[in-house]
Amino acid sequence: MIKRKLKEQIDRILYKNKVILVVGPRQVGKTTLLRMLRENMDGNVLFWNCDEPDIRSKLNNPTSSELGAEITTANMILIDEAQRVPNIGVTLKLLVDNFPEKQVVVTGSSAIGLSNSINEPLTGRKYEYVMYMFSAEELIQEFGASEERRMLERRMIYGSYPEVVNSPGEEKLTLTNLVNSYLYKDIFSFQDVRKPEIIEQLLQAVALQIGSEVSFNELGRMLGLTSITVQRYIDLLEKSYVLFHLRSFSRNMRTELKKSRKIYFCDNGVRNAIIGDYKDLSLRSDTGALWENYVVSERMKHNAYSSFYGKSYFWRTQQHQEVDYIEDYDGTLHAYEFKWSSHKKPRLTESFSKNYPNHTFAVISPDNYQDFVCGRL
Repeated sequence: MIKRKLKEQIDRILYKNKVILVVGPRQVGKTTLLRMLRENMDGNVLFWNCDEPDIRSKLNNPTSSELGAEITTANMILIDEAQRVPNIGVTLKLLVDNFPEKQVVVTGSSAIGLSNSINEPLTGRKYEYVMYMFSAEELIQEFGASEERRMLERRMIYGSYPEVVNSPGEEKLTLTNLVNSYLYKDIFSFQDVRKPEIIEQLLQAVALQIGSEVSFNELGRMLGLTSITVQRYIDLLEKSYVLFHLRSFSRNMRTELKKSRKIYFCDNGVRNAIIGDYKDLSLRSDTGALWENYVVSERMKHNAYSSFYGKSYFWRTQQHQEVDYIEDYDGTLHAYEFKWSSHKKPRLTESFSKNYPNHTFAVISPDNYQDFVCGRL
């Protein structure tokens, strides 16, 4: 059982009179996380799986008295797949308000199905976290730094979904089933997406542009959609934890790109499955883009699990001067360049250094990436 960083965070905030909400992609281990909490908890733990029709019925618009009768002996209530229950937010509000001595932990598969029903009723009453696929930090802790360095190319090609990591030799089959069965399920369940095939075409187009600026207008022309529709679909894919984005950093220079964005996949394996390309890195023309997607997504996971309060960007000017990745926190800009080949020695562009003198700079290559993805650099 690979230890999850998120469980360490949850253990520290139990019994604070708040609902703990864990959302994230399907098949990343949220149910397993609940089971780990149940196994490690003293006292009576109640587990409700909302895939079961009788559980959904029980949690849909109950009174506080009805809830009290169900949870009398429990000191912890675990609710899995909560997005399946209409008005689940009101039910959770009743639990936390009327039974403050009990800890409620809830999981849901996306921000689409839960946000509208939970955010308002639970204002000021919840801690919310996102659980992702295995992080490089978790895998290093489990298997050791040397073994994970040896597995780096496989992680870049096949990603780190739990079933992919735990079923070596079956990565292609696992990813194909994941993409075909789960990847778009929340979008199609909760939103009026009239042409599901467009989602797949959009993802294929985005997959070929990772590490580059993305234009909604250009994607719209390619797919016969308006830029507004493209933006809406991208937003749904982000809320389903298929994609995430970085905005461009701008503060001083008139030549900086101020409204640009780069889009990344939360998992390299999903990206490669969408375009059907699992070739070795030595045979690929997109190794640099895969490397950038991998280290940015791993840094994103580390920041999510480490209570990072800064902001992340990329930087580019109209003259094509650029910095791959920037974190802005504690009054300092931390700039990074990503290079698969450590033989290249890039220098930070002079215009960035001149305009933002209060900065640090590092080049991230396979030689030092573990320090970066574990937050030591």
